[in-house]
Amino acid sequence: MKRRILLVDGHSVIFAWPDLAEIHRRNTASARETVVRRLTALQDSSEWEVAVVFDGRGAKASSDSVPHGIAVFYSKSGQTADEIIERLAAKYAATCEVTVATDDHMERTTVEALGGMSISTDQLLSEMDSADGALRERIQNLAKKRR
Repeated sequence: MKRRILLVDGHSVIFAWPDLAEIHRRNTASARETVVRRLTALQDSSEWEVAVVFDGRGAKASSDSVPHGIAVFYSKSGQTADEIIERLAAKYAATCEVTVATDDHMERTTVEALGGMSISTDQLLSEMDSADGALRERIQNLAKKRR
């Protein structure tokens, strides 16, 4: 089975989900941390290997990851998150099942041309809800077996 990689346009998610947009209005770093926490939960409860990409807005280019956590990328000055997503999609599409979550239609078209798939931020939220429900069901089944 091919590795399943999910690349997430972090700011697309922040601006699409009202609760995150509200957090972003008060504190950009908190909104980013919330996205990372939610995506970590998705990775932990699904078969996805998740990476999120944020526009760094002049910050030093970096790739941070917590052991067993998701990969977090920040673009460098003069570079966009879209460029990083496209580079990663092109790199992995031949050997992995790559899906990009964004509401940027041009980005979705580009990723699909590179051999990847795309989903909207609404579809991502649905995927997260589904993975969370499946995890809860597995936990409940384990608890029943122990009784």
